Amino acid sequence: MLRLVLPTDDARPLKLLCLGAHADDIEIGCGGTVLRLVAERPDIVVRWVVFSGDGRRDAEARDSAAEFLAGSAAHEVEVMKFRDGYFPSQHAEIKDCFETLKRGFEPSLVLTHWSGDAHQDHRIVSELTGNTFRNHLVLQYEIPKYDGDTGSPNFFVPLTRAQAARKVALLARHFPSQHGRGWFTDETFLGLARLRGIGCNAAEGLAEAFFAGKVVF
Repeated sequence: MLRLVLPTDDARPLKLLCLGAHADDIEIGCGGTVLRLVAERPDIVVRWVVFSGDGRRDAEARDSAAEFLAGSAAHEVEVMKFRDGYFPSQHAEIKDCFETLKRGFEPSLVLTHWSGDAHQDHRIVSELTGNTFRNHLVLQYEIPKYDGDTGSPNFFVPLTRAQAARKVALLARHFPSQHGRGWFTDETFLGLARLRGIGCNAAEGLAEAFFAGKVVF
């Protein structure tokens, strides 16, 4: 299997943009990948944007991001206040936020929602990511849920067992508001990681998977 490596440029840090519709989306979809990048690229600069988070969810999102990004060269976390579940009706306002993001940050890599996700908020974030960052490497992560919409991703990031375990532990620690949800369990996240590890023959059997719409080699 051909393995791709992010380019190294001593004069420019790796700049990562993480986008999530809700608190915990980024961590669930690509938290292991973020942990791996932070560990392997100490020069990494991260912009972490959550579009919906009020009160307790705001605090959860910020505390979680701080731990996932510990060790990065620099990071900025933003939690916006768009209404959960109503992103289609707030499309213009959310697009304005994307335009502001584009002017203020030039990412090397963008991690965002999958365009085929069944949740309407996730799809809006994915759509606007593609409209805004048209000449960038964009990887779309998956969120397991009742709808059964995980699809067949085509881009894999192998994880160590330690990275996967830390991702799951941080999710459990920082999102107590979600503990009552039947799907929000260690088994869900590790089970999906195991399936994706099989899909790419990962050395330690675990991985996160993404949808890569366009990659230039």
